[in-house]
Amino acid sequence: MPGRVYKKKLPLVVAGGLCVIPGMIIHFDITGKSAIKAIEKAMVQKDQQVFIAMHREEEDSAPEGIDMYLWGCICVIKQVIKLPDKTVRVLIEGVKRAIITDMEAADDGLRIVTVRPHAGESSESYEKETDPERLALIQSFMETMKEYLKYNPRIEKILSKCKVSSVPFADLMDMYAAHLPMPAVDRQKLLEAEGDRERAVVFLTILENEINILKARQDLQEQVRERVDKNQREYFLREQLKAIRDELDEKGSRTDEEEYLEKTEALPAPDEVKEKLKKEIDRLSQVASYSSESGVIRGYIETLLEMPWDRRSTDNNDLDNAERILDEDHYGLIKVKERMLEFLAVRALTAGGSGGNGSNILCLVGPPGTGKTSVARSVARALNREYVRISLGGVRDEAEIRGHRKTYVGAMPGRIVMGIKNAGVKNPLILLDEIDKMSSDYRGDTASALLEVLDSEQNNRFRDHYIELPIDLSEVFFIATANSLSDIPRPLLDRMEIIEVTSYTENEKFHIAKEYLIPKQLERNGLKKSNLTINDKALEKIIRGYTREAGVRDLERKIGELARKSARKIIQDGAKNVRVSARNLEDYLGKVRYEYDRANERPEVGIVRGLAWTAVGGDTLQIEVNVMPGKGELKLTGQLGDVMKESAQTGVSFIRSLGNKLKVEADYFTTHDFHIHIPQGSVPKDGPSAGITMATAIYSAITGIKVRHDVAMTGEITLRGRVLPIGGLKEKTLAAKNAGIKTVLVPLRNRKDIEEIDEEILDGLNIVYVEKMETVLENALVSRK
Repeated sequence: MPGRVYKKKLPLVVAGGLCVIPGMIIHFDITGKSAIKAIEKAMVQKDQQVFIAMHREEEDSAPEGIDMYLWGCICVIKQVIKLPDKTVRVLIEGVKRAIITDMEAADDGLRIVTVRPHAGESSESYEKETDPERLALIQSFMETMKEYLKYNPRIEKILSKCKVSSVPFADLMDMYAAHLPMPAVDRQKLLEAEGDRERAVVFLTILENEINILKARQDLQEQVRERVDKNQREYFLREQLKAIRDELDEKGSRTDEEEYLEKTEALPAPDEVKEKLKKEIDRLSQVASYSSESGVIRGYIETLLEMPWDRRSTDNNDLDNAERILDEDHYGLIKVKERMLEFLAVRALTAGGSGGNGSNILCLVGPPGTGKTSVARSVARALNREYVRISLGGVRDEAEIRGHRKTYVGAMPGRIVMGIKNAGVKNPLILLDEIDKMSSDYRGDTASALLEVLDSEQNNRFRDHYIELPIDLSEVFFIATANSLSDIPRPLLDRMEIIEVTSYTENEKFHIAKEYLIPKQLERNGLKKSNLTINDKALEKIIRGYTREAGVRDLERKIGELARKSARKIIQDGAKNVRVSARNLEDYLGKVRYEYDRANERPEVGIVRGLAWTAVGGDTLQIEVNVMPGKGELKLTGQLGDVMKESAQTGVSFIRSLGNKLKVEADYFTTHDFHIHIPQGSVPKDGPSAGITMATAIYSAITGIKVRHDVAMTGEITLRGRVLPIGGLKEKTLAAKNAGIKTVLVPLRNRKDIEEIDEEILDGLNIVYVEKMETVLENALVSRK
C-alpha cells in the first residue's frame, strides 16, 4: 500500500558529481561553508537528517537561481569527522527519495528546503508478485541484470551477499543502483523516476548500454591478450635461439639486426614506427653488408631509433622566473618582455605546460642587433626547454625543410627534424632565424614548405621526405625572427603573431654597454674589471661618434677593440690599469667616424628637413628644391625610388592645384623647371613618407617663403592635400632629437603611435599633428605673406 504523503523541512547539501540513492551508505568530504553549516544544523536535530541534491551542470535547463536537481534523497548522518584542513568528512545513509517544493536562504549561506518524499511502492518481495505485467517487467529486469553481472563478476560477488529474494522490487532496484558503477547523471535519472515501471524502463536502458560497453571492452582485452601471447611466443623463440648459440659457442656472433630489433622493442614509439623499423631491419638482413644499399638502410634505421618519439622536457611555467631571466639577459625591451610573458601565461593555461602550441607562432621583427635571437634563447631557458636555432638566411631548397628522399645519395632529414633529433626531446624551442631571407628557385619554394610546419592545425602529422612517417610538431615552440615584414610571404605571415622589436635609444645602449657588453668583453679577452676602465663620457662618445646602428653589435665590436688594445698594453708595457676617457678615446679607436646631421643654422627657401626609417634606425633627409626658367619639367636626383618619385609628382600636382593662392603667373608651371634633390646620391632612397616634405619644399621655392630650420616632418600626401599615416615613428623621432630638431610634424592618424614612444625620446620635442597640407604649411613656414 502506498505510504502517507507528507512534507518536511531539512537543511540542504548540494553535492558535486554525487547522487545518493535510498539504501546507499557512502562517505564524502565537504569544504563549502553552506554545506558545513547544513551538516551542523542537522546534527543538532533529533533525527539528524539532511537533504542531499546533486549539483546541476547543465545551467541552460535549470530554473533561474537553482544550481541543483530538485529531486534528491533524505539522508541520515551516521558519522561526522573534522579534518585538520577544515574539511568535514561525513558518513551518510540514503533513506528516501524526495523532491524540493520550497527553499529558504539564510544570511549565513545556509539553505533550508521543504521536501515532499516520494510515495512508497509495494512492500511485497519481487518473488511474490502476481500481476502479469509487473512479473514480465521484473523477469526482463532480472535477466538483463544477470547478463550484466556475467561481464562484471566483481559486482556479482558483492551482490551475492545480499538477500534479494525478500526485498521489494523498488528496493531491489535501489540496491542495485547503489552498488553498480554508473555515471551520477544516470543514477539521478533513476532517482527521479516515479513508480516501479518507469524506474525499471530507465534502469533497463542504462544496463543495456553498460552491457554493450563491457562486451566491447572484453573483445578489446581478448585482442590485446592474443597480441601479448604472440609477443611472448616470439620472445621465447628468441631466448631458445640465444641458448642454442651459447651451446655452439657463438656468443660473439650477435648480429646488428638483433641489436636493432632489441632497440626497436624497447623504443617508446607508435606502432607505425615500430612496424616500419621491423620492415627495414628485415630488408637489412637480406642485403649484402658490403653493398651501398646496406649503408642507406642502416643510416635510416639509426635515425629512426634516435628520434625522440615520446621523450619531452617538463615546462617551467613560473612567470616570475621567466620575468627574472628576461630582465637578467636584456635591458629595456619593456613591451617585448610584457608580450612574451603574456604569451607564456596563455600557453601555461591552455596547454598546461605539457605540449601543444595553444597559441600562434611568434615572430620577432626589428633591425639587426636588437636582441631578437637572444630573447628567444632566454625564453627557452625560462621554460626549461632545449634550444635549437635554424638559420634560414639564403635557404632556397625545399628539401632543407622537408628533407631529401632516400633515393638520393647522401639523403638526410630536413632541418626541422634534425633539430628535434639533436635536441633529444619532441618539444624543444626552435628558433627560425632570418625567416625573411629565404628564397626560392627550381628546387621548390622554402616558404611554402614552412606553411605546414607552422600551421598548428596540421603540423601534428608532419611528414619529412626522409623519415616517411608522421612526426608530431604540435608540441614544438616555434619563434621566428625577421628584419622586415615586407619580404615574408603573406600566407606565412598569417600564421605568425608579430612582436615588434624597435631600435635602442642612446640611453638604452649606454646601460646595455655598462651592464652587459663591457663585462662580456672583459671576460672574453682575459681582463679583470680593474684592468680596463671606460668612463661614462667615453662610452657616450663611442655610441654617438663610432657607431651608427639600431642595435648594439657594432658597439660591442668597439668595446672589444678597446679590450684587445688594453690587453696588448698590459702585456707589452706592463700597465696595471688602462683608463679610457673621452680625451684619449681617439688614441684607441681613431678619428670620430659619424656625426649626426644637424638642423640648419637659419631658415632657408626651398630646403626642408624630412625624416626617414632605415634598416639601422632613423635618419634625417634634407630635401632641396630649385625653380628655374624652363619648359615645366620635373627633375629628380639623389637615387630616388619609384614611390618617392611618385610622391614628388603628387606634391607638384597639389601645389599647382592651389592656383591663385600662389600669386604667380598663369603660365608659371609651363615656363619653369623644378629640380628636387636629396643629398647623398650614392645611397638609394624610397618610401612614401617624404610626400609632405617635398610639397613644402616646392611651395617654399615657388613663393620664396623660408622654411623654419628647427622643423622636421614626415607623412604621405594625396592630390587633395590630405596627410596619410606612416610607420617607423620611434626611429624617426629619435633621429630628429639627435639632429637638434625642436618641432616634428606628424600625421594626425599616427597619434596612437606617438603615445607608445618612450618619454625619454619625446622629451624636448614639440609634436604637432597635421591632417591637411594647409596645417603643414602654417607650422613649417616662417611666415605666409
